[in-house]
Amino acid sequence: MKSEGAWVCLVFYLICPANIIGLWWAVGSPLVMDPNIICRKSRKLGGKQHEMCRNEPEIVEEVANGAKMAISECQHQFRHRRWNCTTANRSIQRVLKHDTREAAFVHSLTSAGVLYAVTQACSLGLLLQCMCDNSVMDRSTDGKWEWAGCNEDVRFGSRKAAEFLDIPPTQRNDVQGRILLHNNKAGRASVAKYQQKICKCHGLSGSCELKTCVLKMPSFRDVGDRLKERFDGAYKVSIANDGRNIIPIEDHDAARRPSGENLVYLDESPSFCKPSRKQGSLGTLDRLCNPDTSTTDSCDIMCCGRGYRSYKVVVQENCRCQFKWCCKVICQTCSRTLSIHRCN
Repeated sequence: MKSEGAWVCLVFYLICPANIIGLWWAVGSPLVMDPNIICRKSRKLGGKQHEMCRNEPEIVEEVANGAKMAISECQHQFRHRRWNCTTANRSIQRVLKHDTREAAFVHSLTSAGVLYAVTQACSLGLLLQCMCDNSVMDRSTDGKWEWAGCNEDVRFGSRKAAEFLDIPPTQRNDVQGRILLHNNKAGRASVAKYQQKICKCHGLSGSCELKTCVLKMPSFRDVGDRLKERFDGAYKVSIANDGRNIIPIEDHDAARRPSGENLVYLDESPSFCKPSRKQGSLGTLDRLCNPDTSTTDSCDIMCCGRGYRSYKVVVQENCRCQFKWCCKVICQTCSRTLSIHRCN
């Protein structure tokens, strides 16, 4: 990231439904990367954010850490797409002004990141409000394994993420607010519903006569991969006649409502081919592309039909490394020629 100031502006739209967007723009976002700035800004907003800043500043610090995790993972998942989750020129907050697939992904991933960071801090003993989750200790087993140790308290992390991020819609037909709430919950479900049972063997000479097991969160990369799949299959929705529920339109069966794990969106995404300040697009000029594939990083797709230019570069790298006793590694230097392709 270019500066702390870029982060201050960055996640400004991550938690705000449409009915308070103007206020958020005026005072800044609680999801900035500096907890001191988060709490200074939150005084003008009130509600759960301000209450948490006053009573649980250590939780707010983990909120900031979760947002950092989310943006880093977003940039990994979108690295081969026309819009690559860049923070340059305030791209991401402009993208988040519209209820597109990209906005749904960033909101859900941020919610997952906050849950993850709070839960992780809990397990490391950094937070006084929580301890191990022992709720599964009394489950019966088959005699070959039992629950033991410290289960990660995902329920606590989920509750704190919801308190900070979820702002209930204030109007009956607030479709933007309901979409935001749905995607926030979907992000947290991508962590909470996919905990893994991790076991250790006990017994003479590792005989594994007994196993003790604990529940752990999946890796955050797994969470990102799962939400990226949800992004690819996201539902375009509208508000139902009751003014409360969201219903799918167009490419999905209208009778089949999106589940709690599906991402939903309202607006079609722009092409991101050309620079557009309003849409948050930086265009794809000079982006790297691959002429030998048909995926999103192919030169045909990435360059939007404008063509590309190719050139070769020579890079120096270590090779034929050997370990010398004791104790160093000696390598030779080899040259390698790479073909580089960039969009016109």
